[in-house]
Amino acid sequence: MSLEKIIAISGKPGLFELMSQTRGGFLVTSLIDGKRQSISMRNNVSVLNEIAVYTYDKEVPLKEVFIAIRDKENGATSISHKASKKELESYFLEVLPEYDEERVYASDIKKIIQWYNLLQKSDLVKDLSVEVAEAKASSDEEE
Repeated sequence: MSLEKIIAISGKPGLFELMSQTRGGFLVTSLIDGKRQSISMRNNVSVLNEIAVYTYDKEVPLKEVFIAIRDKENGATSISHKASKKELESYFLEVLPEYDEERVYASDIKKIIQWYNLLQKSDLVKDLSVEVAEAKASSDEEE
């Protein structure tokens, strides 16, 4: 499954798989408990595929950050998102050493690690390398 179908909804815990679009919003399935629900267009929705992390020289797509975490953990879950701020920041420095510490907050790191663990438990991080390779190949063709 692609990250293009995985969304975060402001004010709702966890991640959701986008099932379909309805007249007034979206039909989603929670990755936490598998329950389906309808989400209004008024909700603030972020597609994981469109999120990036600031570094000092560029923005790194979230997919690549998830791949770095997966490689560091050999496909297993990472540390808990409930770890201390210092632990989260030192862990994230190991994963993405060039991240911009002034623009990437501890709350962002916490969210990224929580999302990674959710995706890993749902067995959705194993195919991310293929997605990144395909995206790079298509961008190379455009240039």
